[in-house]
Amino acid sequence: MESLPFNAHPLQAQSHCFMISLELHRFRFLCTSSSSSFRSSGIPTRPSSSVRKESSGGVKLKIAHTQLKDNWLASLSCPFPLGHDYSANGRPGDQNATSDCVIGVDPDVSGAVALLRTDESISSAQVYDSPHLQVLVGGKRRKRLDAKSIVQLLHSFNAPIGTTAYLEQSTPFPQDGKQGWWSGGFGYGLWIGVLVGLGFSVVPVPSLAWKNKFQLSGKDTSKDDSRRVASTLFPTLSPLLKRKKDHGRAEALLIAAYGKGLNLNVETPSVLEESVVS
Repeated sequence: MESLPFNAHPLQAQSHCFMISLELHRFRFLCTSSSSSFRSSGIPTRPSSSVRKESSGGVKLKIAHTQLKDNWLASLSCPFPLGHDYSANGRPGDQNATSDCVIGVDPDVSGAVALLRTDESISSAQVYDSPHLQVLVGGKRRKRLDAKSIVQLLHSFNAPIGTTAYLEQSTPFPQDGKQGWWSGGFGYGLWIGVLVGLGFSVVPVPSLAWKNKFQLSGKDTSKDDSRRVASTLFPTLSPLLKRKKDHGRAEALLIAAYGKGLNLNVETPSVLEESVVS
């Protein structure tokens, strides 16, 4: 039997190719659908490389942030390396002194600095208004911290080298305005510089940290509550905390108490000495 040549019509050829393409498309669709169903069926799938990279990047970022915080705190810690001149705030031997001192600082221009000291069985608490002076800013008289007087005041503490000073962190609020932001940042930076320069170890404390400890956070609390709590912790100092403008003294005392680990529900050490400088 003689075979006849088969010449496909161009339309038939195109139709054949179209059918093959359609079948391949359906095959791909089925494969994709089945793999999607597999993933949604609850069976664990191998994470993609992008997910793994994201997870790894998050861990590295967290480690980097922790390292930055450690570096920052280390830069505020004293004493300095051997060979440094300690004469500015005492002698190297003072590092081993038996007194247990803690300093608390409210760095605002209307703030204060408190010193809690325990020598053997004698405990004392002192609080001082932050030294300040009047300056002209844009033709207006404004209060600014007096750096030289702050140095002299800290010298008078005779605290051992490396004594920890707990300093409230400066947190600007929108309602404070530009002058408030500038003044808050200036005071915070000035106190850090002076304290570290004199050999103290500075620990920045968020305001919420010490306020939460003494149940002073929340909308229903005020600066009057700070004075009330400070008077409870340091009853012999209560005459110095009667006025509304004494809230800076109260907050400095509470920041120091936070650093020393004092609690409201625990009887505080008997305060045998107190003083204040206006």
